Amino acid sequence: MNESYRNIYQIARNNAGFTQLQAAELLHISVRTLGSYEIGDVIPHGDMVAEMVKIYDANWLGYEHLRLSSKLGKQVLPAINISDLAQSVLSLQKESTDVENIKPSMIEIASNSRVDEHQVETWEQVIKEVFEMAGAALSVVFSK
Repeated sequence: MNESYRNIYQIARNNAGFTQLQAAELLHISVRTLGSYEIGDVIPHGDMVAEMVKIYDANWLGYEHLRLSSKLGKQVLPAINISDLAQSVLSLQKESTDVENIKPSMIEIASNSRVDEHQVETWEQVIKEVFEMAGAALSVVFSK
């Protein structure tokens, strides 16, 4: 299990300003259970994460849980970077510029509704840039 996944629950709790004991009491679980979530020994059920999201006031935690705890989430959800609002907005602007720069290629490829063999590499770059912009946009949505 990767480092960020093991710690998303702990990061959310710490950002909310709760000790493990306080959080465990609010979540109606034992400190041991909470600790097992925070070190990655046990993946909490979605209902438990929903409670954490509410108690910690951390919508990003729900997103990251879905992204990291399932094969589907890993495949289709872009990574987000939870930081302050200013950093998130700057990242979105950078990614928007990257998409704007590749826009002519995107339009050219899309104009015939298919990706021709000689366009595959360029289209993969388009997809990469759009995916990164989507992640940056979500980072703005989830920043405080």
